[in-house]
Amino acid sequence: MESVITDIEAETADLRSLIADLPDGSAGWDAPTPATGWAVRDQISHLAFFDDIAVRSATDPEGFTSEVLPMLADGRISPDTIAERYRPIPGAELLSWFDGARSALVAAFAAIDPSARVPWFGLPMSAASSLTARIMETWAHGQDVADALAVTRVPSARLRHVAHIGVGARAFSYMANGLEVPTEPVRVELTAPDGAIWTWGPDGVPDRVTGPALDFCLLVTQRRHRDDTALEATGTLADQWLSIAQAFAGPPGGGRTAGQFDGGAA
Repeated sequence: MESVITDIEAETADLRSLIADLPDGSAGWDAPTPATGWAVRDQISHLAFFDDIAVRSATDPEGFTSEVLPMLADGRISPDTIAERYRPIPGAELLSWFDGARSALVAAFAAIDPSARVPWFGLPMSAASSLTARIMETWAHGQDVADALAVTRVPSARLRHVAHIGVGARAFSYMANGLEVPTEPVRVELTAPDGAIWTWGPDGVPDRVTGPALDFCLLVTQRRHRDDTALEATGTLADQWLSIAQAFAGPPGGGRTAGQFDGGAA
């Protein structure tokens, strides 16, 4: 848990560096992001809101199950509903909310066993996995903010968390699209920012995904279209997976269009 906390604090600082100097009322807070209808402010309120929800899942799992999950079912906590609800909040207040929510998140998860099961929107997961998912969300929504502000971020080893979730969510990607989940494995070999090779799955199987870890993370979080990455798929199952891959819970997203970012990964 300590290493995950170190990484989420670093990812938080990276995102915060993009927004901390945006003055209230500036165009920056209202800059449109690649997520249709969402401005920078909506990305931050989304993260703050779900940080608060994650704290509830860790500190009051029974209340989360009895009170929060029904809100998902009736649409009160859909992403677009949340964005609209908090859109009037000034930028400085959004930043303060995010800072407080993120501090509470770290404190809550530092106090529990990493293997403890916590509820979420779907199957329960370990506390360590839940916090790792917050890293993925922070990185993905941070990419939207970076794109909106025309900033190119430097990729880090923290991408391994995002890639790991993306690989682990392969079966969910099929279920989310109403497809039968294959039983055959896919080998994943990704080139890390420092040149190391990260691998998942058995070696020697016919289906493989290879390429830059950054591009894989951009794809599974649906921040880039597959055609705008350098990923290569060998085998029918690998090719099919990359066409539907998603690392996040919920229904398939709209993703991005080919060429939207001039054919290059951020």
